[in-house]
Amino acid sequence: MKLAKLSGAVGAELTDLDLNRLSDAGFDELKAALFAHGMVVIRRQSLSPQAHIALAERFGKIDINRFFTPVATHPMIAEVRTKPEMTRVIGGTWHTDHSYDQAPAMCSILAARELPPYGGDTLFASMTAAYEGLSEGLKTTLRSLRAVHSDGSFADSRVGIKADESAFKAPAIHPCIIAHPVTGAPCLYVNGDFTLNFEGWTPEESAPLLSYLYAHATRPEYSCRLRWEEGSVAIWDNRLVQHFACADYAGHGRLMHRITVEGVALPPFA
Repeated sequence: MKLAKLSGAVGAELTDLDLNRLSDAGFDELKAALFAHGMVVIRRQSLSPQAHIALAERFGKIDINRFFTPVATHPMIAEVRTKPEMTRVIGGTWHTDHSYDQAPAMCSILAARELPPYGGDTLFASMTAAYEGLSEGLKTTLRSLRAVHSDGSFADSRVGIKADESAFKAPAIHPCIIAHPVTGAPCLYVNGDFTLNFEGWTPEESAPLLSYLYAHATRPEYSCRLRWEEGSVAIWDNRLVQHFACADYAGHGRLMHRITVEGVALPPFA
């Protein structure tokens, strides 16, 4: 396996790797690269739905998304589809997958199935870099805070997601600065889609600081841009990164297949 960084803070492209025939040693290298760089992309893959599922299960138990439309023949895979008439897209804001769950998602695996003739890139931002870029005073403050995360934003979805009321769950509360469950690295853990307020603070009191953190977390120097190609597969660690899907291909369709892997309750960074 060869590795080339995509930017200074986040992302790496892996080559000489076949996800359909991945040895245990190769998988260990892949996982180590994921934890080191937050997101990895492997191009020129012919990843079948069965192989997609098998790869996800090597990371852990699959977390079937309760809001997305499943692939009809493989319901463990979520269909992320943009229709040509849509001007907004699923994931078209900076966010962290499943932060609204009590044990948030570990990683997501996205395979390109149908791509527009241009656009449709995905941006990633490092939450370890975002943490390190904070002042010492703000780091100390945030390490003492927890934030409330909710799936309620799906109720107002304008991207074709029709959430049944039974899908919604009680809000989850997570540390604002988490320790990565494997590496122990400190990560900023708030996002604009699913974070409501700081625990014990009102939404109005929380809004100024949260707004600052959302802007800070996605600074260009903390991010990279992934340009999709036919056969590309991206894997990202939801504890280490946020991501953003660009809606710059109106009039064209796009279809991606996504599997999310369950995680664990997030420990605070002391």
